[in-house]
Amino acid sequence: MFPDDIQLAAETVVQAAIKAGVMIATAESCTGGLVSGALTAVAGSSAALDRGFVTYSNEAKAELLGVSEGLLTQFGAVSEQVARAMALGAVDRSRASAAVSITGIAGPGGGSNEKPVGLVHFAAVGPQGDVVHIERRFGEIGREAVRLESVRVALALLLDAVTA
Repeated sequence: MFPDDIQLAAETVVQAAIKAGVMIATAESCTGGLVSGALTAVAGSSAALDRGFVTYSNEAKAELLGVSEGLLTQFGAVSEQVARAMALGAVDRSRASAAVSITGIAGPGGGSNEKPVGLVHFAAVGPQGDVVHIERRFGEIGREAVRLESVRVALALLLDAVTA
């Protein structure tokens, strides 16, 4: 279902989380659950994945993850501030101690000069509570490619979070 490198990355994350005794949550917007999908494709992932939040709309980000309306209004859904709030909200509203969030513009439309198609913000929080943010500008490589590249980045961030 997923490319081999994504399957391997997901297996590595699941094994590392189990070894560390860490439960994971995901908070996804533009990836629409693909990170959770990659993790649940791994046999035994229920020992590591608590839940995945697909929060495509601003309302869902606010209702399910507790992202403040103020952040969404001031910075927009595709921002470092919202990515950080999504990751923290996923931990706060689950049994997980680590989470990753993804919010971006996969395209082909929806971009602007300030926030072009291919812009994706990621955040991860680990058991120690430290939040890491990464911004990627994939460019107009196509919707599917932006989403798959985002899964790769998210899984790498999640691995760092559970092994820190």
